[in-house]
Amino acid sequence: MILCKIHVHDNERILAACDQEILGMTFRGDGVKIKVSEIFYGGEPISEDAFVERTRSVTIMNLVGNRVVSRAVKEGLVSEESVMVIGEVKHAQVVIL
Repeated sequence: MILCKIHVHDNERILAACDQEILGMTFRGDGVKIKVSEIFYGGEPISEDAFVERTRSVTIMNLVGNRVVSRAVKEGLVSEESVMVIGEVKHAQVVIL
C-alpha cells in the first residue's frame, strides 16, 4: 500500500506519498538525508491506482519510496531523470504548472 496525505497551503495542494513500509525511516546517501516522517507522509493507506487518481487534483507532489516513485514514472508523472536515490530509496518532487 501507499500512504497518501494532501496538505493545503494557500492555492497549493501538496500530495505527500510514500511506500507504507518505510514510514518513520531515515535514509542517507551522498551527503543527503530524507526522513519519511509521520507528520508529513502519514496519511491514508491507498492502492497504487487510487494514488494515480489523487495526483490529478494536486499542484505539487513529494514522493518517497521505490514503489510509489516507480508508479509515478510509469504513469508519466515523473521523468526518470528527475528521480533521486537517497540510500536505497527513490525520491521525487514534482511541481505541476
